[in-house]
Amino acid sequence: MPVRLPITTAAAATAALLLTAVTGATPAAADHARGGGPLDRVTFGDPYANCTIGARGPDSVVYPGTEVEPYLSVDPRHPKRVVTVFQQDRWSDGAARGLAAAWTKDGRTFHESTLPFSACAPGGADYERASDPWVSTGPDGTVYASGEGVDFTKSTRSALLTVTSHDGGRTWENLTTTHVDEEPFFNDKPSITADPIRRGTAYQVWDRLDSAPPSPSSIDGPGYISLTRDGGRTWSEARRFVDTSTVPNTQTIGHVIVVDPRTGTLYDFFDWITSSDDLSTVTEAHYAVVTSTDGGKTWSAPTTVARDTNVPEVDPNDPAKTLRAAATLPSPAIDPRTGALYMAYEGSDFSGGAYNSVQLVRSTDGGRTWSRTPALISPKGVPAFSPSIAVDKRGTVALTYYDLRFLKPGNTTTLPTAYQLATLPHGDPRFRSERRISRIFDWLQAPNAGGYFLGDYQGLAAAGDGVRAVLTEANSGAPQNRTDVYSGSLRTR
Repeated sequence: MPVRLPITTAAAATAALLLTAVTGATPAAADHARGGGPLDRVTFGDPYANCTIGARGPDSVVYPGTEVEPYLSVDPRHPKRVVTVFQQDRWSDGAARGLAAAWTKDGRTFHESTLPFSACAPGGADYERASDPWVSTGPDGTVYASGEGVDFTKSTRSALLTVTSHDGGRTWENLTTTHVDEEPFFNDKPSITADPIRRGTAYQVWDRLDSAPPSPSSIDGPGYISLTRDGGRTWSEARRFVDTSTVPNTQTIGHVIVVDPRTGTLYDFFDWITSSDDLSTVTEAHYAVVTSTDGGKTWSAPTTVARDTNVPEVDPNDPAKTLRAAATLPSPAIDPRTGALYMAYEGSDFSGGAYNSVQLVRSTDGGRTWSRTPALISPKGVPAFSPSIAVDKRGTVALTYYDLRFLKPGNTTTLPTAYQLATLPHGDPRFRSERRISRIFDWLQAPNAGGYFLGDYQGLAAAGDGVRAVLTEANSGAPQNRTDVYSGSLRTR
């Protein structure tokens, strides 16, 4: 549930969007059937259907049966053992009734469990809603899940929560509040990463927004970290590790840690956003990375990775219809053999600021320097959203994303959307190949939560000889089941 400062675009860019004729090539994959094809359906029921907690007024709308914003993790010892997490029953004005998980041991048949991050869940924490699910599996098979508990009516709390599972996501234990605040502080966009070589170690990172000092029209949003070294039984006191106080009206968002399995070096990626004095416009934005070589005890100063050139996410045929995807959120990955770093993100460099594409940058020297210019991954002339990235064990870079290549000029009633897989052998865009992995669905059927909402992110992870994806699709004519989550194992060669 990101709190984002506005990123403006010129009127000329909006006009260009109106004129964009979005067309596409013949799809490379057939539509998958429910429960078949390259993807398997993950979500079937609604464990929170009878929960009445969380409404905060007549303008609060809950979308029953919706599952959005999924993430996933694959057991490094058993690639068919997968855990996905997602929001269940999204609210229009922030967060969901709760978070849930789905797990499989055979890579195809998923079973659901509840995550105890809100009062809607059995034995759940005392928060009205929950958001921002994330999951990661350690080298011993311990699964770490994290999320955010939030209140809107009885208080204004926001808390960072974690649990662990020792049976592949079937049951959860060690519910821990790693940090909690009330207004004017707001904690946002936590992620969790299990260390691949330090047994029992995991890192939770997020941004902590402070809108109090020195006036109501100012903001500070440093990065915070908490970590466990005993398999999630206890977590360290949260502390600031990315400082924004030296630049007025600056926040970070989208913190994600990746770990070099050869050296143990930690890399935390995030977006750095500075706004004008009245917070009405963004004056500077870029993606950055900080590094730790001692297991998260100390961190380097930030290094710039790439400019953040994202523009508002909208229906290109009707810009009044706002979409909500992964703008401002980086998706990083590391090649486990060479240590090469990659970051995928939404940017408008290839459209002259008219719409977002999927872009990729690379570092081969431990994050000290990055590609001078990004590579375009999504097709030229087609708006694209929500990139996720992973590197398989052979060094093939895989990216997944939504795009609008099937939208025809003049169509303002539906928004045909599909999910694509692009693969780059050894990260080389010159040898890029692509195929569609989802059916074509209407994005405008999704919940409207600050925009038509499939999630602020989707998920992709290395798995066996390929990668494993998790994504949200919208359903037409199903007001009690607007979205479902799908997952599948995908070949990268």
